Amino acid sequence: MNAPLAVRVAAHAKINLFLRILSRETSGYHQIETAFALLELADDLEARRIESGVALNVEGADLGPVDENLAVRAARAVLEATGNRFGVALRLTKRIPVRAGLGGGSSDAAAALHAVNALAGNAVPRHELLHLAARLGADVAFCASGAPLALGWGRGERLFRLPAPSAAPALIAVPAIPVATPDAYRWWDEANPAPSPRGPVALDAEALATWGSIGRLGGNDFESPVFAKHPELRALYERLAGTGPVWVRLCGSGSAVAAVYKKESERNDAAVRLGERQQHLIRTATRADVAPAPQPLED
Repeated sequence: MNAPLAVRVAAHAKINLFLRILSRETSGYHQIETAFALLELADDLEARRIESGVALNVEGADLGPVDENLAVRAARAVLEATGNRFGVALRLTKRIPVRAGLGGGSSDAAAALHAVNALAGNAVPRHELLHLAARLGADVAFCASGAPLALGWGRGERLFRLPAPSAAPALIAVPAIPVATPDAYRWWDEANPAPSPRGPVALDAEALATWGSIGRLGGNDFESPVFAKHPELRALYERLAGTGPVWVRLCGSGSAVAAVYKKESERNDAAVRLGERQQHLIRTATRADVAPAPQPLED
């Protein structure tokens, strides 16, 4: 079967069901323990074969210099691994908010890995593709795995996939305040100048089997330093928590806050109560199945 000349793939957002910062490495990186889950919310990536190089067109956001874009770096990694036999034009439609802790850049990179590999006839084996993902960034490995739920260790690149609970309605509250991940880690470092070593928490599969049990897990270690810097984010978290979700957390390092509900009607009522005067609201859902593979596009 011939490789397609163009493909489309959804780049799904992620949330961290819990997140613990275990230690700070001498390199400056941090060891964490977390659980990732996929959302229906997704960017859309189209990749098309061209003569050479990597071109990027973005709709819906300003992502800065092309050479620094994770999706571009991912595309170049696959092209190099397959001998640079062709180039790629990427068209990215952004729906995941930037600097919100929802893994948009990481998911775009993961989508680019799979899309360019599809254009190359899937020449890069899956395990090697996941190694490329881990080198690109901490969250890219999870996004590239396609798993709807996984435990993550190390810098987030060590994963153990688990069955996901049933899909559930979710509400994402996105304030006008962006938070860069390096800033959030720096604030945590300032608040913990000599952090005590912390061991991992003992978990069993039942702790992540239902949204009720997930809601009883620990919190997100970024919440304390990020809320201290931005009290309005704490206020947003408390307002969202007051709408009766089964789970609510800061998204990764922020700034968005996510909540999961038992019913769509409860999620929709929460959106009405919050309103959009102080924050943008995204109605979405968690995923219970594997993210779909790239789909060929008609010329």
